[in-house]
Amino acid sequence: MSRRPKRDRPAASVGCRRYAPGMEQFRWEVGEADLDELRRRAREARFPRPIGDAAAESGLTLDRLEALVARWGGDFDWRAVEGRLNEVPQFTTVIDGQLIHFARIEGVGTPRARRVPIIVFHGWPYSFIEMLPLAIELAGTEVDGVVFDVVVPSLPGYGPSAALDGAPFTGPVVAELMHSLMTDVLGYSRYLSYGEDVGSTTSDFLAALHPESVAGLIATHAAFPPPSRANDLTPVEQRWVDWHDGEWKRASAYAALQSTRPETLAVALSDSPAGLAAWIIEKLLAWSGPGDWWSDDELLTTASLYWFTGSIGSSFAAYRDYRLQPELPLVSVPVAVAVQHGERGFPRSYAERTYTDIRQWADLPTGGHFSAWQTPQLVAAEIRSFAVGHFDPVG
Repeated sequence: MSRRPKRDRPAASVGCRRYAPGMEQFRWEVGEADLDELRRRAREARFPRPIGDAAAESGLTLDRLEALVARWGGDFDWRAVEGRLNEVPQFTTVIDGQLIHFARIEGVGTPRARRVPIIVFHGWPYSFIEMLPLAIELAGTEVDGVVFDVVVPSLPGYGPSAALDGAPFTGPVVAELMHSLMTDVLGYSRYLSYGEDVGSTTSDFLAALHPESVAGLIATHAAFPPPSRANDLTPVEQRWVDWHDGEWKRASAYAALQSTRPETLAVALSDSPAGLAAWIIEKLLAWSGPGDWWSDDELLTTASLYWFTGSIGSSFAAYRDYRLQPELPLVSVPVAVAVQHGERGFPRSYAERTYTDIRQWADLPTGGHFSAWQTPQLVAAEIRSFAVGHFDPVG
């Protein structure tokens, strides 16, 4: 089987100026030829006829998709997106031979403010970009004498971060890379962790494996207990699990395909802007719950990151390698759970099967799966409350 040459860098360029030992500044600079190719392919897209009443179960109708792709091939201004992204300090570093991209926003506060580092992880099908509203909210304001330094990495194989080479995409593997980023590269001895979707697994393993450094964990995607700890469910827990499983019964085919035929799917999506937009944006809309959360240009920005970095196939690694995932150990560090609206009713006792020291519990009143993107102020308030009461910089 032939393979395309492996690229060490995405279509965005990495600057050469050294920022600090082990770090280089990163800037988004997509080539004009890459922009022209995307626009051409979008303009030449072909769309199917409607298939029965399929639109009723989808988050994205064909009419809206056609309008999105037409804008992508026309007036969508990627250069304006680049300009805004490049206002956010971004860097790359190499950890154990692995290229990692991350944003780092240092908090603004008074000299006497307590500075709290926090690492924030995105999931699939999103990126570091969708976590920036939360990062900016946390770093931009001192509250109750606390200011946050926020680190937002691109997970391996997402965006500018290289795909893992020679190691599976599992919670422990990615967690060790991120721990080295926070401690060895950035010099933080104690920090908080927050993650969503695929990134929640990284966050959970980070806290489980490095309680000496992770001072606390905040979860809007609280861990489901592994089979060994999911026995003898209470009636409340069983009703919630049955409800949750029913909600996902007809919505999980994407995960099966990404885990069993990732290359086949990646070929289709890497060759077609319309296909990529359909695959990604349908999930963004379907999982966000009721309401219009984002503009068309915000949705196209997410799709553009995957297109220009050629990372849709490598983003499937977490699904392909899930079978290699070890059981999540008990998490003993202090934890705050804010139940995202898409998992409303999540029983606290179910979370306590994994988190042994829950200090704070709340239900987010609105939003959906993409908590940090949809409701950054709500999530930031939960993180601030937890940090004020429970962050110990000494340990």
